[in-house]
Amino acid sequence: MPIDEEISTLNTDPGARPFNRYEPGTGPGKRLGNTRAGDGARYKGRGFVQLTGRDNYKRFGAKIGADLIASPEGAKDPAMAGRILAEFLAANQTKIRDALARQDFATARKAVNGGKHGLPAFEACYRAGETLLT
Repeated sequence: MPIDEEISTLNTDPGARPFNRYEPGTGPGKRLGNTRAGDGARYKGRGFVQLTGRDNYKRFGAKIGADLIASPEGAKDPAMAGRILAEFLAANQTKIRDALARQDFATARKAVNGGKHGLPAFEACYRAGETLLT
């Protein structure tokens, strides 16, 4: 099921408003295209690939014909989340395929979620899928 990004030390400072590290003026907030106060929580990660940030909601919303800026919760709808996932993978397929061809799971994972979060599970799923193909 598509999920919401949870509050963590990666996105929220201790005692601060949730997702304050994604707010405008922060490094991550700037990279994500967050421009208005509250954008951090409004455009937190959602869906299968944790679509995050105003710019990504706008770009991928346009690709699937949905106004995710006005309705960011839509990114968690299973049908929309699936379409976002497909568009995301298509947009990043060269980078992901090249990394996987080198068995560079850290780079492939980073291309999917921007970091190494969930790397062991990512590699395990890849390996499990690989066995199905042989």
